[in-house]
Amino acid sequence: MPAADDIALIKTQEATLVFSAFDEAVAFEIGSAIRDRALKENLPIIVDIRLWDRPLFYAAMPGSNASNPDWARRKINVVKRYLRSTYRLVLEQQRPDRTFKVGEGLDIADYVLAGGGFPVTVKGAGVIGVIAVSGLPEREDHGVVVDALCAYLNIDANGLVLPPEEK
Repeated sequence: MPAADDIALIKTQEATLVFSAFDEAVAFEIGSAIRDRALKENLPIIVDIRLWDRPLFYAAMPGSNASNPDWARRKINVVKRYLRSTYRLVLEQQRPDRTFKVGEGLDIADYVLAGGGFPVTVKGAGVIGVIAVSGLPEREDHGVVVDALCAYLNIDANGLVLPPEEK
């Protein structure tokens, strides 16, 4: 699938995967579902769900490593700044060095172009937080979040999930 098609589909994901309300209980349910999947499928990931003012859920799976939380933190910063999926930005920016253009003024220590950060959007309020997954290839990190959101929001994932990346 060409990048333009992926970007269009991610924009549809962002517009569709919207909550009527989001709180600690919702974060726990989604985070627990991602954790359960990770345990079942042996996914070496961390999941970090937070509002802008505080963390709500965090879990580290077997096989994850010390760099995963830092990657997640940097993805969270990107979603907070741009209010969109980090994988969408990866595809839009097309920068193999994982940095933003110099003119953006974003320090690589705090911001990274890497998929796996997805905005938590509440109807009538906008983007209020983020769900970040780190540990898999970026398209898969993104997919783990989208799958969990579709399941929680009871939205058919067919037509919303990115197809496997062409080799």
